[in-house]
Amino acid sequence: MNTAIVGCGSIARTHVKCIQTMAEHKLVAFADSKLERAEAFAAQYGGHAYPSLESLLDHEKIDVIHICTPHYLHVPMAIYSLEKGVHVFMEKPPVISREQLNILKNIKTDRQLGFCFQNRYNPSIVKVKEMLQSGIGGRILGARGYVTWSRSEEYYTSSDWRGDLEYEGGGALINQSIHTMDLLQYLIDDRPLSIDAMITNHHLKGIIDVEDTISAYIKYPKSIACFYATTSYITDAAPLIELCCENMSIRIEELEVTCFYKNGQVEKLPITRKKGYGKSHWGVGHEDCIKDFYKSIEENRPFFLNLEEIEMTIELMLGAYESGRCGKEIFFS
Repeated sequence: MNTAIVGCGSIARTHVKCIQTMAEHKLVAFADSKLERAEAFAAQYGGHAYPSLESLLDHEKIDVIHICTPHYLHVPMAIYSLEKGVHVFMEKPPVISREQLNILKNIKTDRQLGFCFQNRYNPSIVKVKEMLQSGIGGRILGARGYVTWSRSEEYYTSSDWRGDLEYEGGGALINQSIHTMDLLQYLIDDRPLSIDAMITNHHLKGIIDVEDTISAYIKYPKSIACFYATTSYITDAAPLIELCCENMSIRIEELEVTCFYKNGQVEKLPITRKKGYGKSHWGVGHEDCIKDFYKSIEENRPFFLNLEEIEMTIELMLGAYESGRCGKEIFFS
């Protein structure tokens, strides 16, 4: 299949490296509103450069487009590409508003629309999911997810869209910690009842109008989850997820999985190490995630991370922002 990338920022390089591992698929074009960036990618990786998605699809026969643009463009570009008969693989976030979610839910297409929640493919997450499904841990009683990363003033001021609510849709949650919230939802695997969140800005007041810190209390029918994320820390520490189950507690820190048993025994599970692309805290699941997307097209089957599969994560994200902005608990129907 012929594939292309729109949006030639840092995350696009990770997509390029993953596509290059699949010899049967060819990366033929790049697009970016700053043409020189697309040209730089084309010079380095091969293919043609275009100043817009529209011009790229007008001039190239594309089977799959990777959307790696600023957040507010994800849904409009996905809709445009799907209507052109192109399969779409979208970077996070899937949407920045409930209006965009409704647009995606109402699109009629026979093309694949997949989302890059690559951490579900991390070997540590695959192992823990298997453990939970086996019943060895017993019922999940509670869970917590913590993300403490660092994003400086320069990170925002060097961009023409980051830190702007209209274009980014949010901050520490939608941009940095949405993957951790997704993993909590994926591992608990139940429909939440409500979310009560607080958002604030600790270290970049007057510089950005999105949150640098968010905390949330999520109620499930048989468990609760506590979530905390900040970009006001001094470094990018490994995200932590912990599941408190009937028979043990399971702690996940990137590729490390530790089990704490009721009898006091502590066991670190053997996890197969895998190669990652980009920053270590992005996880190592990009290659498996992208390969699975292409394989789903080849086999004419739904992709694992389709809209239906991640919709509850989107609802949690939107609910957290609604709760944080209005100061009230948000209930899910």
